[in-house]
Amino acid sequence: MEVRSGGLDTPQVAALLAAHVADMRRYSPPDSVHTLDLDRLRTPDLSFWSVWEGEEGLGCGALRELDRRHGELKSMRTAAEHRGRGVGALVLEHLVAQAVARGYSRLSLETGSPAEFAPARRLYARRGFVECGPFGPYAADEFSVFMTLALPAGDAPRG
Repeated sequence: MEVRSGGLDTPQVAALLAAHVADMRRYSPPDSVHTLDLDRLRTPDLSFWSVWEGEEGLGCGALRELDRRHGELKSMRTAAEHRGRGVGALVLEHLVAQAVARGYSRLSLETGSPAEFAPARRLYARRGFVECGPFGPYAADEFSVFMTLALPAGDAPRG
């Protein structure tokens, strides 16, 4: 498995993200869906990575800068047929490493509260994320769980 920068212009990632949006809409009401479509993933405050095995897209994730010290995980997704292979853990470790390299002191995320999101919440908790209140643009919502991870103080240059 290889983590590559980008991938938004590939049909594999487009299909992966379409499945992601469909699932979010299936399990949460419209006002509680905070997923980003392809166009919204192309904004300058966001960096995107995808996981590949040969020409097969296995998963993806993005990192959004909320401010100079706080990042947010977005669009974490593993293709259904590749779940249980460590794809999500690989993406998460890559995004955490990127956040540390950027000098963030905190990394946060929003995920769903329904049972279908329990595997994602377990993945984040195993990495040290703890539940927190809403952050950034979010408001309290019974269909959302907010989590955060304190990052080690870094000396990464900021430009």
